[in-house]
Amino acid sequence: MKLLFDQNLSPRLVQLLAGVYPGSAHVMDIGLSAADDRAIWAFARERGFAIVSKDGDFRQLSFLAGPPPKVIWVRLGNCTTDDIVTALRQRADDLRDFASAPEAAFLVVA
Repeated sequence: MKLLFDQNLSPRLVQLLAGVYPGSAHVMDIGLSAADDRAIWAFARERGFAIVSKDGDFRQLSFLAGPPPKVIWVRLGNCTTDDIVTALRQRADDLRDFASAPEAAFLVVA
């Protein structure tokens, strides 16, 4: 499963999670750091990424447009990048199951 990390998350997540989620990217790395949500959505859909964000806007888009792409909504509040790494590693099996469920639009990681 390839993850596309939104601007509100650290670009370091790509490297820190490369062993678990190879092929992942951050919007900054692909020139989308200033792009609107729809442009990020289109990029993720066309290239097979799931969007990871702390922003509820992508959750709303998932209700409106449906998958793909899938959305992983990080709901950890005020936390460190290491906390997010730990959560995404611990939930790796859940994320794989989520990726393989065609009807699933979004997953909350809390």
